[in-house]
Amino acid sequence: MNIYKLLKSRAEAQKPVRVIVIGAGKFGTMFLSQARLTPGIHVLGIADLSVKRAKSALASTGWPAEQYAATSAAKALAQGTTFLTEDADRLIQAGGVDVVIEATGVPEAGVHHALAAIERGRHVVMVNVEADVLCGPLLAAKAKRAGVVYTMAYGDQPALICEQVDWARSIGLEVIAAGKGTLYQPEFHASTPDTVWGHYGLTEERARQSGMNAKMFNSFLDGTKSGIEMAAVANATGLTPAPGGLTFPACEVGELASRLIPDTDGGTLHHKGQVEVVSSRGRDGNDLENDLRWGVYVTFAAPTDYVKNCFADYGLITDTSGTYSALWRPYHLIGLELGVSVAYAALLNQPTGSADAFRGDVVATAKRDLQKGEMLDGEGGFAVWGRLMVANDSLSLGAIPIGLAHGVKLKNTIKEGQIITWADVDMGSDIESSIAYKTRREMEQTFKPESSKAANRSPSPGPAAKAASK
Repeated sequence: MNIYKLLKSRAEAQKPVRVIVIGAGKFGTMFLSQARLTPGIHVLGIADLSVKRAKSALASTGWPAEQYAATSAAKALAQGTTFLTEDADRLIQAGGVDVVIEATGVPEAGVHHALAAIERGRHVVMVNVEADVLCGPLLAAKAKRAGVVYTMAYGDQPALICEQVDWARSIGLEVIAAGKGTLYQPEFHASTPDTVWGHYGLTEERARQSGMNAKMFNSFLDGTKSGIEMAAVANATGLTPAPGGLTFPACEVGELASRLIPDTDGGTLHHKGQVEVVSSRGRDGNDLENDLRWGVYVTFAAPTDYVKNCFADYGLITDTSGTYSALWRPYHLIGLELGVSVAYAALLNQPTGSADAFRGDVVATAKRDLQKGEMLDGEGGFAVWGRLMVANDSLSLGAIPIGLAHGVKLKNTIKEGQIITWADVDMGSDIESSIAYKTRREMEQTFKPESSKAANRSPSPGPAAKAASK
């Protein structure tokens, strides 16, 4: 609660937190819009494969041109201005950097930049959830050994969920479930970049005019992004997936306390302590009136009758027994809120969520019947979507993580809905020599997933449990 005061003190002492941003896409741009207005933060540099795009991002968010006219990182450091470059490694190695924000969204790039930053003694804010789910537990362990912070990005849903889980546990409440909302229908798992705008209710022209990337938005729709974000939450909180992955129950906010509880108590959960995503649309195709499409939630249980009475006395929504209740946040502001992670890392040496074990994984699953010789095109593409799994099950099956299911050739015919394994593909020498592949394999050897009741059952072949369709 004192972050602003601490930042203001750094500004008054002329010792701002010096940040570099890698990736000037939507998330990075939203951060830049607020970083300019936040005392105690100096954006020392921005790296993007297109410096022109970075300049456009700065101009669109109100940055004066003279602020980003520095010709080197050293001059930006001395002048209090910002240096633009295509060379992220050059920025990571520059003098004076405190925090590296990795916002490329590309797993290979994210792993590479995180490792370089950790080795150089920089805190890492990993906006790149794809890279975090691929290798996050190992990256966090390496950062800890190096004495720096590796953290999720506040403003994105995983970090906000972790915050709610921490709140509940810090006041002695048992967390029953935590997660987020999204727009979901079972048929979305088969969505491709060619069909995505119809599902969103947009024309292709409107999407193009808005600068919306079809493959990225398809990942939001086909279940992949939800799986990735819930795996990140599981790895950071100790909550675990259901054996069959996400079930996406349709649920209004007023029903969270009665539906996001164990099925033995009338809810939809497989077990207490579960990650789950709720749908803003019923299976009948109608949108819910009080949905949580843009928000996050946590459900929790009263430990005593006294606390149950407190729930009632203070107007909490509960299930019929009065035991379970819920807290939710209806919106998240993604990059606009990212400065919280920067401040926590640099000023408090604390993450806003960070993996501490390998509990959840997201694996490549066929969207349709795939033929031998076909090439997989990764997250949001035409061939596969990412299914959330218990990490023990993923490793036992030899499943390919969605973050490495791009540019690889199938050696076997794969049926729709089938999980793709290492034995089914030829990874190719380029991928097997990549830093992301090597780091992932190192993580699999280093981390033995924690045992759990959920891990003792085999994954369901279906995309959602029948109970969730009610």
